[in-house]
Amino acid sequence: MSLCLFCQIMRRLKYVIVCTQRSFMKDNLRIYGVKDSYIKYLSQYQEHLFRHEGGSSGRKYIGVVFEINKFSYFAPLSSFKPKHKKMKEGVDFIKIKDYAVININNMIPVPRGQLVELNINAEKDPHYKFLLQAENREINKQKCRIRKNAEIVYNHKKRNGNLL
Repeated sequence: MSLCLFCQIMRRLKYVIVCTQRSFMKDNLRIYGVKDSYIKYLSQYQEHLFRHEGGSSGRKYIGVVFEINKFSYFAPLSSFKPKHKKMKEGVDFIKIKDYAVININNMIPVPRGQLVELNINAEKDPHYKFLLQAENREINKQKCRIRKNAEIVYNHKKRNGNLL
C-alpha cells in the first residue's frame, strides 16, 4: 500500500496521522465545475461565491470535490497571484505550486447532479489544457493532505455553527 506524499512526510516525522480511509484516500481527486444555475441559487445565501455569467473566456467555476459525511463539498480553485507567494499555507489555504490555490474555507455543498467533471483532454486552448493538467497532477500529489484539511475545516465550521 503506497501512501500519499503528505502521509509519507507525516510518517517520517513520526506523526500517527495517516490515511485512515485508505481506499477512499487513494482515489484521485478530479477537477469539477459547478452548474451556473446552482451557483446562482447559492449566491443568494453566500456573498463570497464567484458568479460565472458566460464571460469571454468561457472558463467555469472549477475546483475539487470531497465527500464528507455522505455529502459532496466543492472547494474552488483560484488562479495563483503574486500575493500568494508571500502567503503561508494553512489548514484552509493550500498552494498548488504556482499554478493555483485551493481555498478550503470557501467550500460549498453541491449535490452530485450539479457537478460537471472537467474533461481536461477535451480542452481546446493548449495553454489552458497544460495548466489544468499541471494543476491536476499537483492536486493528486497532495490529495491526502487536501482531504484531511477539508475534514478539519468542515468539523471546525460544524462546531462553530457556520456550516452552509
